[in-house]
Amino acid sequence: MPGQQTASFKAEISAHLANKDFDAVKQKLESWLPSDVAPILSELPIEELAVLFRNCSKELAAAVFSYLEHNAKHKLLKTLTQAQAAALLNELPPDDRTTFLNELPLDLAMQLLCLLSPEERRVAQDLLAYPEHSVGRMMTLDYVAVRPEWTVREALDFIRTHGYDRETLNMVYVTDESGHLLDDVRVRRFLLAAPETKVSALMDGNYATLSPVDDRERALRVFRQYDRVALPVTSPDSKLIGIVTADDMLDVATEEATEDIQKLGGSEALDEPYTTIALTKMVKKRAGWLVVLFLGEMLTATAMSYFEDEIAKAVVLALFVPLIISSGGNAGSQAATLVIRALALGEFKLRDWWRVMRRELAAGTMLGVLLGTIGFLRIVIWAQFTHIYGEHYLLVATTVGASLVGIVLWGSLMGSMLPLLLKRLGYDPATSSAPFVATLVDVTGLIIYFSLAFLILRGTLL
Repeated sequence: MPGQQTASFKAEISAHLANKDFDAVKQKLESWLPSDVAPILSELPIEELAVLFRNCSKELAAAVFSYLEHNAKHKLLKTLTQAQAAALLNELPPDDRTTFLNELPLDLAMQLLCLLSPEERRVAQDLLAYPEHSVGRMMTLDYVAVRPEWTVREALDFIRTHGYDRETLNMVYVTDESGHLLDDVRVRRFLLAAPETKVSALMDGNYATLSPVDDRERALRVFRQYDRVALPVTSPDSKLIGIVTADDMLDVATEEATEDIQKLGGSEALDEPYTTIALTKMVKKRAGWLVVLFLGEMLTATAMSYFEDEIAKAVVLALFVPLIISSGGNAGSQAATLVIRALALGEFKLRDWWRVMRRELAAGTMLGVLLGTIGFLRIVIWAQFTHIYGEHYLLVATTVGASLVGIVLWGSLMGSMLPLLLKRLGYDPATSSAPFVATLVDVTGLIIYFSLAFLILRGTLL
């Protein structure tokens, strides 16, 4: 919805609420999807939003509530009566409600749990009992299950009767008398089959399952692998206990990508939107890595002091220090970013580390030769118009060129292997952020540079 139309829509809603014309509000909202209208409604003053929720249907209230920002949800519940808050929470899909309760302080979450009906409270407590970031926290119990001995006609009648408030009808699950999962069948197969066909005839046994204790990253990989809109969640004895839907996986994918990007930038994951996180909390999350990187860069000064005599004898070497260390850091950052993303997408396993190393050996060498050649030619050509590099400019150019080959190669290897090492040790590969790799390569790059300079320029400048 364009900005001007959004402002007009919001103004009309506010006007109708001020005039207590709730029929007009209802008519206005019915023409929009909850996901489209929720961001607009969340911008209303909390008092107006509360009036809206008190007077609209509980189905619409629950649908819009699921799409509101967390802070708007929290403020809204405070303005509703206990009965209104209870009705809203009971109407929410179990997975959305679990996500909301999980983001609240424990004491407040317990208060809201008490507002639920006994059945919904049991469901909420069961889901919250699973580990944080597990599949159990994301699953919903709103699915349709049929029996294999039923006919397609009987199955469709059951779906029409019980499918109205289910999370999704794209997949229909087949279970036995004890609730053990036998298969999942796309609903289109029911629609295209003859009415008297047995459900068992539609089964092919080709399905994938998740465990409620699986972490959400594994769930994301399984969704990508099997291209499903929903996946069943089963207990250890193969009983169907819930499903996870693709819309939840989209949220997981966004959160995981956000965390990795923030870590790659040399910061802890914020876990909250940038615009709403407390300033002190954001500074705390950014300060840790900045201090570590700053201390690491101090080693660069230490390394340069070790080669103080060489720099004093050949001041020209100092001119290329920024060029040398930045090239190695850039190559390492590139490699780290590519490997971390490939790991996240499951493009290779840890056992393939040698394959990754071979690729980076080849890529690092080729990139190093490219940059080394450019550096060599730049010094040689520049020396034809100035005497800044002295009479031994060819040796200086050779030193810079050879150093770039070695440092870019080393940076590529460091950037590619460090994420794999951290993954092997059980840490998040994104922790080997680009700035961290660059800092490590800065220090080692200086050692490579001045060591080569000592070998090549010994007897001339050194």
